[in-house]
Amino acid sequence: MNSPTTPTHPQSPPASTPVLVVGAGPAGLTAAITLARHGIEVLAVERRPAPSGLPRAASVSTRTMELLRSWGLEQEIRAGGVEVEWKQWVGPTLAATGDAHLTSFPTREQSAVLSPTAPASVPQDHLEPVLLDHLRSFGSARVEIGTEVAGLDNRSDGVDVTLRDVESRETRSVHARFLVAADGARSTVRAALGIAMRGPGRLSQAIGTEFRAPLWELLGDRRFCIYAVTHPEAAGVFVPAGRGDRWVYGVEHDLARQSVSSLTKEQAARLIRLGSGLADLEPRIERIGTFTFAAQLADRWRDGAVFLTGDAAHQITPRGGTGMNTAIQSAHDLGWKLAWVLHGWTGPQLLDTYETERRPVAAHNVARSADPLGGTRLAAQELPADLGGRIPHVWLPSHAHTVSTLDLLEPGLTLFTTHPSASWQRAATTPSGPPLVVHDLDAITARGMGIPHGGALLARPDGSTAGWWPAGTEPGTALRHAIQALVTPAETADRLAEGAGSR
Repeated sequence: MNSPTTPTHPQSPPASTPVLVVGAGPAGLTAAITLARHGIEVLAVERRPAPSGLPRAASVSTRTMELLRSWGLEQEIRAGGVEVEWKQWVGPTLAATGDAHLTSFPTREQSAVLSPTAPASVPQDHLEPVLLDHLRSFGSARVEIGTEVAGLDNRSDGVDVTLRDVESRETRSVHARFLVAADGARSTVRAALGIAMRGPGRLSQAIGTEFRAPLWELLGDRRFCIYAVTHPEAAGVFVPAGRGDRWVYGVEHDLARQSVSSLTKEQAARLIRLGSGLADLEPRIERIGTFTFAAQLADRWRDGAVFLTGDAAHQITPRGGTGMNTAIQSAHDLGWKLAWVLHGWTGPQLLDTYETERRPVAAHNVARSADPLGGTRLAAQELPADLGGRIPHVWLPSHAHTVSTLDLLEPGLTLFTTHPSASWQRAATTPSGPPLVVHDLDAITARGMGIPHGGALLARPDGSTAGWWPAGTEPGTALRHAIQALVTPAETADRLAEGAGSR
């Protein structure tokens, strides 16, 4: 993995780029990787001199892990985390008896049915360097660390951006056909465009203490994603934050009733001892910080050639563990749609679907995170928002539980058929629009996906269904109408009604 001191400025900085991504957190890295994997040239800039050393978000959802798996990163991501069951344990102290309650993430048993992978407990300061290293592996991607946006001019043919080196203060101009603003909650790009955030910006504030102590030895086989302790002098939560008995102890404050005071390391250690129930525990305090709970949505996510994503578009409190996952999935959605437009596989109308499709998910997660009980909802309630209606997961019988139907998704369109499929194969040889790959499934796998004998299912890169047809459908007409509906979204309803068939 590249170290933070690796030179990141290209010898000849580009004067133009198809896509400029501002911000190299999870959202920006995801957007840039998605574009690079499609062969699109992308320049990613980040004002920080090195990746964040804070654990921050540590809950990686089912759908996010499916995406990381599709990039071949699952094992590398999991290597920085801890194996936990997705339950919340509640008790007076960690040493006392308590109860474990299900959370909105599926258990290991549920995950084995739902997906080829499962949620992961991985700190953000492990995830980000893995994503950054993956981005740097693409020849079509450039990464510049220590570079910020000093100004921009949103034009009809793209965006003229003034970039500034944070250390030297030198500036230069870059023209981008599209700009992805993934520069966080205090987005410079969003502010320059005058886009407001709506919703509570200061719901509450919390003090988080990052420390190391042998708590797993105390907990034994009670390996959960979060531990809520109710001790009257030390009520808070303990959250595992990676390997090596690394933890975060968080205490939430109601700003309307109580101001936040800074803790000394001695005071923090005392609270951790009280909460753990171990009077002789000597935690090694590494960092104490405060963070504000915000639940906000940007008024709009697009201004001409500029698109907001991640915290620049939606700010979500830690309740429920959806903030980083919403950011990653929104950025992936934007990335493949930009790539399709830049490749000429579709018209620019497809970009209108970025906000119309992703905003309802973000709004749901924002509202949920503002609810004090938002972290206690069950997986059955919240999986639809995470999985997003993607095609079913079924193991292919010929690969002994190593290849899922989700692993067959392509950067373009993927057509799943079942015997007899020769007519579908012929119809897919010269489709208009994005490239199309056909997978002929055995009868049991097709049944698991809901495809009847002789029928077919068309999927987008994110796994969402773009078309579904029963047996007897005329393949050429069906595919032509489905692809046209996809690349011209405003006409979707009319096109699907014209003989393409419906489920």
